Parts: sequence; C-alpha cells; structure tokens
Amino acid sequence: METPQQPPNADAEANTDQATRMGSQPSPAGSLILEDMGTPGFESEIAHKKKGKVGLLFYVSVFWVVLIVFCAIFADLLPVADPLKQDIANRRSSPFTNGFILGADGLGRDILARLVHGARTSVVISVTAVVVGSTVGGVLGLSAGYIRGRYEGLVMGGVNTLLAFPGLILLLTLVAFVGQNLPAITVAVAFLSIPTYTRVSRATTLAVSQREFVLAAKAMGAKRNRILFREIAPNVAMPVMAFGLIALGTVIILEGSLAFLGLSVQPPTPTWGTMINEGRRTISDGIYHLTVTPALVLFFTVFSLNYVGDSLRNVFDVREGQL
Repeated sequence: METPQQPPNADAEANTDQATRMGSQPSPAGSLILEDMGTPGFESEIAHKKKGKVGLLFYVSVFWVVLIVFCAIFADLLPVADPLKQDIANRRSSPFTNGFILGADGLGRDILARLVHGARTSVVISVTAVVVGSTVGGVLGLSAGYIRGRYEGLVMGGVNTLLAFPGLILLLTLVAFVGQNLPAITVAVAFLSIPTYTRVSRATTLAVSQREFVLAAKAMGAKRNRILFREIAPNVAMPVMAFGLIALGTVIILEGSLAFLGLSVQPPTPTWGTMINEGRRTISDGIYHLTVTPALVLFFTVFSLNYVGDSLRNVFDVREGQL
C-alpha cells in the first residue's frame, strides 16, 4: 500500500502556520529562519553569545591592570629600592646581577623601582584625564544632543575648533605654557580629551532621545530635567564609560610620547617614556634591556586596557541585545 506523499510545500506551510500562531507575518524567508532556529548549531551559537564568556586572556589582562594600579597607589610602601638612588659602580647591570632584578640604568638606578614609581605618573595622568574628560565632555554632549538649537551649535563649534588643531602640537603648546610638572601635564591632557567625549556623548544622546521610552516620557508630561537625567543619561553613560576605558591606553601612550620627547614631568621623576628615551642611547653598545623592559611594560599595559575595554563592551552589547 503506497503512502500518500505530502505536497512539496507542506513543511513550509506548517512553519508559516506556526509563525502565524506566534503573532508574526509568514513569508518564504520566515520559514527558512524558523528551520535554522531549530538546528543545534544555531542554538549553540545563540547560547554562547548569551553567556558573554571571556577567555583566559581577559583575566590575565585584568590582573595586569590591577597590578599596575596597585603599584601606582602603594609604590612608596612596596619593598623596592629607592628609584633615585645611584650606584655608579653597578651601572648598566644586567637583570638578576648585582642585586638588581631587572638590572640598573646608566646611573645605577634600580629599573624595577623606577618602573613601579613610573606607573604612578601614567596612572594619575590617564585616570584624571579620562574622569575629567568623560564628566565634562559627557555633560556637554548630553545637553547639546538633547537641547539642540543655538546651544548645540555653540558647543559643537567650540569642540570642532579644538579638534581642528593637531592634538600633539596643541598639547606641546599647553605644556610649554603651564610648565612641566605632574598637575600641569594632567590638566593639559584632561582639557584636550573633553572634545572627544563630547562628540561621543552627543551622538549617543541623539540616538537615545528618539527611543520609545523617551517619547513615552514626553507624552506623559515629564519635565526636561527628568527626561535628561533619568531617562537619557543612564543610557549614555555606559558607552561613554566603555570609550573611556579604552582611551586610558591612548592617554598613557600620549604621556609616554611627551616623556620620550623630554616634555613630561621633570627628571629625575621616573616615567616609562623617560626610561625608554634614556635607554635608547645604549642600544649601539649592545645593551637592550634598558629600553626593552620599560617598552614591554608600556605595551602590556596599553594592550591589557584595550582588551579589557573591548571585552566588557562586547559583554554589555550582548546583555543589551537580550532586553
């Protein structure tokens, strides 16, 4: 007895009927989507994305960042040598010789101690610049993106004017004007970071201000301040903070560049850029650890900050997509 054959489109019709019961409009493409959603590969991919997993490299990067911050905060309490103490008899010592774990520089100063204390300069400048830039720039961009009109034109005109100048040249001008010390360098870098955060905050505000919950708040008669700070600001803060975490590495490189050019804090205060600049003079003599060691510390710090920032942003994007 022959089994009656189903029409070729029977499966597709069943899928479209299921889609109709789910409240969606059926289409030929919709049946394919429903079939794909039932496959194990598709479900496993969605489950992996929902978990927002981070790998071992993420935890290693977090450990490195925490270690650098710990050294910057407790540099004076750690059991390391005086970073300014000179030992001319053992200058340019190789690592693990003459009592120096990472060697000594051209004046016999302990490289490990100078790296630990140099972290303070990088952390203070970068964190302060990001906090000031994200706070001031975030508020300016938030208000400009919501209020619009002449106020927005005035704010963005000033931002575009600052961004029109080459950043490094403008920074060199500010440093020459305010002086070469830690507070002056920090203020100069923080001031130049404001325009970037303003643009990021404004762009995010323009997108969020058209969302349904904002329009609903307006329709219910909510006041401007409540809409701005209760509805829009929390949704703008996360992208700005994610950008700020990645920008920490950029600021550290910027400070290192200034120190390499001799325009950061005055010697003998240790900085990573100054150590690289001092060590490059010994490369022709076959001595590389004076340059390579601080360069690797700078590289690992910037890489870790960028990796942690990207990973946290990806995890946040996954959670936002599930809402």
